[in-house]
Amino acid sequence: MSVIKTFGKYRNLLGELVKKDIKLKYRNSYLGVIWTLLEPLLTMIVLTLVFSELLGKGTKDFPVYILTGRLLYSFFANGTKAALKSVRANAGMIKKVYVPKYMYPFASVLSGYIIFLISMVVLAIVAIARGVYPTVQLFWIVIPLLQILLLTAGTGLILATMAVFFRDIEYLWGVALMLIMYASAIFYQADAVMNEGNAWIFKLNPLYAVIVNFRNAVFGHAPDMQAMWYATGFGAAAMLIGIVVFYKKQDKFILYL
Repeated sequence: MSVIKTFGKYRNLLGELVKKDIKLKYRNSYLGVIWTLLEPLLTMIVLTLVFSELLGKGTKDFPVYILTGRLLYSFFANGTKAALKSVRANAGMIKKVYVPKYMYPFASVLSGYIIFLISMVVLAIVAIARGVYPTVQLFWIVIPLLQILLLTAGTGLILATMAVFFRDIEYLWGVALMLIMYASAIFYQADAVMNEGNAWIFKLNPLYAVIVNFRNAVFGHAPDMQAMWYATGFGAAAMLIGIVVFYKKQDKFILYL
């Protein structure tokens, strides 16, 4: 309860930290927020050209398929990397004034989440342009959107704690993200490569479970309930572990910053 009260007391500060992160991200950029729309669009075009036009393994709605996976993975990757660095990046502030330290990783994740939601405009435009129209199943999209936020924030808290004591975690996490990307079926059909020998790779990947139901909502399919419960449980567990680990170790941060 004390943690909840503290969070409520500093909620305005959290908003200011989110604004600061967004401003810093685009401070020296001529395109500014427009790049948030251009980056996933350009990435989608490149991947579509490679996997659809050159290799002939795509369909008319293949760009939408790529974009749905790419947007979620980009937020997860960028959000966790930003949270990982957040405590060390704000070491000067932490040493001078008291601010609940969890505000920094939360602000890093939330600022990325806002940018991620803005980039959804590109997905809507591309989907309509490629003949993928919204159906009643689109309402299910709220659940994977919440799942990805929970998963990213929980993982970010764990990484932020580890990064204070073990600086090399940043490089190890970069390698882990590469493995997660290839196991998330972003630019290929999972059914085409999934068999009894490697199916466990996809089933154990919580990000893939989130992407599956995000795609189902966009393409008008019924949700995969097994993937939905798995992603929800994994995200909740990551958040709980992240909060506990961060809370127990935060008093020692000052000794290593």
